[in-house]
Amino acid sequence: MKLIKTVAAVAVAACLAVVCAGCASSGGSSSAASESASAASSEAASSEAASSEAASSEAASSEAADADAAAAAAVDEAIAAIQVQERTDTTDADCVAAKTAWDALTDDQKALVEEADYFGLDTGDASADDPLATAPEGENEILVVSFGTSFNDNRVATIGAIEKAIQAANPDWSVRRAFTAQIIINHIAARDGEQINNMQQALDLAKEAGVKNLVIAPTHLMKGAEYDEVVAALEPYKADMNIVVAEPLLGEVGADPTVINDDKKAVAEAVVAAAAVPEDSALVLMGHGTSHEANITYNQMQTVMDELGYKNVFVGTVEGEPEDTECSVVIGKVKDAGFKNVILRPLMVVAGDHANNDMADPEDEESWYSQFTAAGAFDSVDCQINGLGEITAVQDLYVKHVADALAQIQ
Repeated sequence: MKLIKTVAAVAVAACLAVVCAGCASSGGSSSAASESASAASSEAASSEAASSEAASSEAASSEAADADAAAAAAVDEAIAAIQVQERTDTTDADCVAAKTAWDALTDDQKALVEEADYFGLDTGDASADDPLATAPEGENEILVVSFGTSFNDNRVATIGAIEKAIQAANPDWSVRRAFTAQIIINHIAARDGEQINNMQQALDLAKEAGVKNLVIAPTHLMKGAEYDEVVAALEPYKADMNIVVAEPLLGEVGADPTVINDDKKAVAEAVVAAAAVPEDSALVLMGHGTSHEANITYNQMQTVMDELGYKNVFVGTVEGEPEDTECSVVIGKVKDAGFKNVILRPLMVVAGDHANNDMADPEDEESWYSQFTAAGAFDSVDCQINGLGEITAVQDLYVKHVADALAQIQ
């Protein structure tokens, strides 16, 4: 009996142990599940916070990008407002506003401006240029009238050099400057703070100063549309002053391509000498071109080159007017002549936008450099970015034209 009770007690104890063990096991599983759920919840919260932070950052970046784009667009609009040919009462303020807006941009914002080169392109030191914008002294004035260029270094080397040569030859006369391209005047004023007079401003100054004898010295290449505009602008002032207009660089136009003059011959000799191109290389002179009847001047310049024996010189035009001076036609002429090496040079008084971009820009597939290169017919294509105004013999020719005009007054 005692043995039975002992066995039973052991059995009960064993059962209790099993039950307790089960209870312990069940409690552990519940605790682990609870910890796992807590971790998952924390991870989800962290992920949600990260997503929210990323979304917030993306929105902020988008807003910043929009603000940068808007600031750049505002500068482009300000530039467009002064890229005009007419001067108004707000022109000076508009130029200042455009430069102020540009200066306020960050470097990243400036990179977004479509017309970034308007302010960003370095064309030299504007302070080296004398705008000759003050009122003339005395009763005698020579007003040097140019289309103009915003390329600072070349303006000094061409227009500035011509003005200085004329002043040196006429020390008793006031030499002053006027540009006919208001768009260029505005560019220089906005970017560099240099004030250059347009025709009306210069003529008004002359009238107010009491000028009696006025010689207009146009630096234009020929008697084309721009020359005609200069002559027309003088009409309202003829009652107040004795006005004489000197010849442009190439003188009288002539009736047909075979008619040439001493001025054209002198310029032809001067530019060929300055270019110093070997006879086995082609010298291609790129003029502007015009739909004006004076476009025959380019054919006459080719005639002069041929008559002087410059068989390696070819004359063309950016505008392709006359048609036989268009770039592809000139390329064909150079190819047919058998030249393998080509030198491109502007047939323009200044080496500004047309020379640097339309002629020499390797990144512009329509530039003459790119077209000659793409032709695949030449071993080398090089550029000389020099305006005619840099050549001493050309400056001397302008001085002669002024002397001829002065003779008419005296």
